[in-house]
Amino acid sequence: MVVLSQQQPPLDNTFIRTCKPVANTLTGIPVIDMASPSSHARLVEACEELGFFKVVNHGVSIDLMARLEACALQFFNMPQADKNRAGPPSPFGYGSKRIGPNGDVGWVEYLLFAAKSASIAHKFNSIAHEDPDTFRRVLEEYVGEMRRVSCEVLERIALGLGLARDALSKLVESEESDSCFRLNHYPPCQEMFQALSGRNLVGFGEHTDPQIISVLRSNNTSGLQIALKDGTWALVPPDQHSFFINVGDSLQVLTNGRFRSVKHRVMTDSRRSRVSMIYFGGPALTQKISPMDSLMGEGEESLYKEFTWCEYKNSVYKSRLADNRLQPFEIAHTKSAAASETDQAVARGAGGQ
Repeated sequence: MVVLSQQQPPLDNTFIRTCKPVANTLTGIPVIDMASPSSHARLVEACEELGFFKVVNHGVSIDLMARLEACALQFFNMPQADKNRAGPPSPFGYGSKRIGPNGDVGWVEYLLFAAKSASIAHKFNSIAHEDPDTFRRVLEEYVGEMRRVSCEVLERIALGLGLARDALSKLVESEESDSCFRLNHYPPCQEMFQALSGRNLVGFGEHTDPQIISVLRSNNTSGLQIALKDGTWALVPPDQHSFFINVGDSLQVLTNGRFRSVKHRVMTDSRRSRVSMIYFGGPALTQKISPMDSLMGEGEESLYKEFTWCEYKNSVYKSRLADNRLQPFEIAHTKSAAASETDQAVARGAGGQ
């Protein structure tokens, strides 16, 4: 469903970032059928090759997706003063254009929630909406479904890696997990189209997700781009009935670089608004994260120091979006980390997994 936004943020050059248009459209996106018994191996392959894939036959109601999108647009189309009552984000709540505390900006407004019912209910005390109770119930139901989908994906990845079924999913499923949920709204920028001189307006700058896994759904407005291995950017065709999954930094560390956290960004559309909803599956704050011994080959060296999720989360929030946020936690070996990782990946591939 594509919805034209009725409310648009006032123009302010402080929050305008542009980049050259991308002509390359991503083809061959791995599509994982959750109803297929062969999904385990395909999931591992997708995480190794791209760190990004599409999930179909996921069992989430299309009606639920549409209802949450409608509730979100009702909020984002409200007068700015009413929306501001739910902000500023600390870090949860309503934010507009400013992304984090370190100077990153984008043509976006958002609502960020901790993915727990009590926290969502508390935040709704400050959210103005035509029907806040319905919005809250729909949001809680959707977040519950996202937790289920993320755990099912992680269970199948674990099985594909030869691990216990819950080896990864238990990190997200526990009551102490530090998962969060974000609703993004990218208003159209039609009045700025001429001033952009053919360049794209950045909605959300390039970054990787620090958590274990991210589950994304958007309306049918394009804008998402991912970085390929050769450093070029590619457009991701939207699919409002499917989910796109990102490997996060934490999963990259747990697999010692075997899986890659995918760098991505969002460009705005000149005529149509884009609404996205993302579940970020994170571990408990005290959870220690390091390469899993069971995934390390004989003689393979760890590429990362052990850290807790709280330590990494605090480090991320002190950085800029585009920074290599894992770098402070990398272990310098005689060979460069990149070269070691390449050698280890080749060795694992030769093992026929």
